[in-house]
Amino acid sequence: MGENAIVKELTKVGIEQPGMIKYNLEPALLVEDALAKGEGVLTDTGAFRVETGKFTGRSPNDRFIVKRKSIDKKIAWGKVNVPIDAETFEKLYAKVMTYLNGKELYVFDGLAGADETYQKKIRVVNEYAHQNLFMHQMLVRPAKEKLAGFEPDMHLICAPGFKCDPEVDGVNSDAAIILDLEKNIILIVGSQYCGEMKKSVFSAMNFFLPDLNVLPMHCSANMDPEDGSVALFFGLSGTGKTTLSADPERMLIGDDEHGWSSHGVFNIEGGCYAKAVRLNRIQEPQIFDAIKFGALTENVQFFPGTRTIDFYDESLTENTRAAYPVEYIPNAQLDGLGGIPKTVIFLTADAFGVLPPISKLNTLQAMYHFLSGYTSKLAGTERGITEPQAAFSTCFGEPFLPMDPLVYSKMLAEKIEKYNVNVYLVNTGWVGGPYGVGERIKLSYTRTLVSAALNGELEKGEFVEHDIFKVAMPTHCEGVDDNVLNPANMWFDRDAYNKQAKMLAKKFVENFKRFDSAPDFLVSAGPVVDAE
Repeated sequence: MGENAIVKELTKVGIEQPGMIKYNLEPALLVEDALAKGEGVLTDTGAFRVETGKFTGRSPNDRFIVKRKSIDKKIAWGKVNVPIDAETFEKLYAKVMTYLNGKELYVFDGLAGADETYQKKIRVVNEYAHQNLFMHQMLVRPAKEKLAGFEPDMHLICAPGFKCDPEVDGVNSDAAIILDLEKNIILIVGSQYCGEMKKSVFSAMNFFLPDLNVLPMHCSANMDPEDGSVALFFGLSGTGKTTLSADPERMLIGDDEHGWSSHGVFNIEGGCYAKAVRLNRIQEPQIFDAIKFGALTENVQFFPGTRTIDFYDESLTENTRAAYPVEYIPNAQLDGLGGIPKTVIFLTADAFGVLPPISKLNTLQAMYHFLSGYTSKLAGTERGITEPQAAFSTCFGEPFLPMDPLVYSKMLAEKIEKYNVNVYLVNTGWVGGPYGVGERIKLSYTRTLVSAALNGELEKGEFVEHDIFKVAMPTHCEGVDDNVLNPANMWFDRDAYNKQAKMLAKKFVENFKRFDSAPDFLVSAGPVVDAE
């Protein structure tokens, strides 16, 4: 598509007089422009490095959904999905379009969803070259012959240089991330953090896909190269989702966002956006080696006097990032497609030392733990946290769910039942006591247990029920100490273990009260708490 045609198309979304349009530039040209404009520098491996200013992560308090009649009843309005009225949005939108007039803009046409049946065509309009590079790598890149008649289903317009006036513009700060799910527009202003673009597209897919009977999932996925069996890994930050799914013996379908249709699993993205803090080649060689020319890094620091990244330097933020196309991973499934999942893994890092290293869940328990989305926050990971705290993020992706979480959990349960999927809860956290007393479960044990779950070995053995959480614990797994499999055995004082387990169980029960429309039979799938 030529520049004149793109200019004509942009007028339809309000950019009446754009300056030069740079359309679908290849990464090398985007890097050249970004360097020329001083947006960042190259690392010694050729990756492009930027600093994102005061926004070094997503800004949930600045995220809104436009309240329109056609979608009003489908949105779970609240702290996550904050409404902004249409008139307020349209006034702000018009100001941003005026701001973009006369500016050189970068436009990329990409796809959300590797399965052609369910994908959305996304037209990305960027003020900055490096942000266009990011979306070029993160979305699925269409073949050139499919660009000629490209008609976008959605526009993503990102203008970090525009700063809102909260009092005038009806927002909370100088930044705003706004989804108009009726007019299919994502507007991002004031923040240069690239993750806002990626997660806004994912939020939109979480709204659109369920109507197509596709379950959108915040998870990684990999596949056995021989029999094609697919595994899904759900987990919040710090639980090992990226580490465990990046298995050199299996093909990586994707590391973060997927859809599950009647055809199987598909990657929503065409790239990966990995946390880079404390990254090293020994533990995560695939990710380490992917940070090369064409990749983008955010807020990493260099060793003094060099362009070599010091991944242990967190002086700008703990949330350092690296974005790269999925083909930079050697064993990636490049078409982003896989079959029906055979195994689902829920990952948690339990800092209370209570949950088993692995346990099997029935369908109702799977719904319960999916809705709970439990892990622990450790001392030092966030300001003000001095001891472990229970953290719950429903469906392991609460910030990105426009609809009631029960919509997604019911879809998951239906698919588990229909396809006879095995579901396991894997604790990558502590045994023998809480954080500070016990020790972190050996990664070698976790890998062995996950492998046994994926290859069916665990299914051949016996299970016993946990007294409080009622999950099924295997009694034996080759290569793992039997005592580790039942966490109570690892505590010096069993009464102290039971007290701790009941304390955590109460946190689960208290959190689940938020799902006031959940049926009693689902509530009963949770842990048992004695009445006081």
